Amino acid sequence: MKILVLADTESLYLWDFFEKSKLEGIDLILSCGDLHPHYLSFLATFFQGPVLYVHGNHDDCYKETPPEGCICIDGRIYEHEGVRILGLGGSMRYKKGEHQYTQWQMNHRIRKLFFPLWYRKGFDILLTHSPAWQLNDGTDLPHTGFKGFRYLLDRYHPRYFVHGHVHLSYGGGSTRKCSYQDTTVINAYERYIIEI
Repeated sequence: MKILVLADTESLYLWDFFEKSKLEGIDLILSCGDLHPHYLSFLATFFQGPVLYVHGNHDDCYKETPPEGCICIDGRIYEHEGVRILGLGGSMRYKKGEHQYTQWQMNHRIRKLFFPLWYRKGFDILLTHSPAWQLNDGTDLPHTGFKGFRYLLDRYHPRYFVHGHVHLSYGGGSTRKCSYQDTTVINAYERYIIEI
């Protein structure tokens, strides 16, 4: 299965210079947040499969203008052709905002998923906006990762952990791809393709 992952900035390659052929061979689109809702709606219009998303810390506008034709999996597990995807959006709380959480609040969101995780016997892809604590995260509060994500990786060993929020354009050693135990970690900034 070929999966297009997106985050943080709209790809000119896919929007301004769009050709339907660029989506050929893609089975699933995953958004890690902080993308304009019209961008996701645009992709959903031309794409035959599902477009799944979680909220970024700048996605308050989704309340009034949700991405049409897309499926929000924030706070739940979605299964597509046998691949289980767990979605947890938002960033560390650094100011007032709907999709910002303290470490405690994110841990509480994860605890509420205990039964779905038990019932589905874990998950294959962790889809988040923020990175995990001390794994591709930043040193400032807004870009600090969540400790609860490390717990999920340690306990369930998913194939992929896909996040955004830490822009590769920031510099400072941000990486597109790395490994943590059995999990491949992908920073989905702009666009990237993974296979599972």
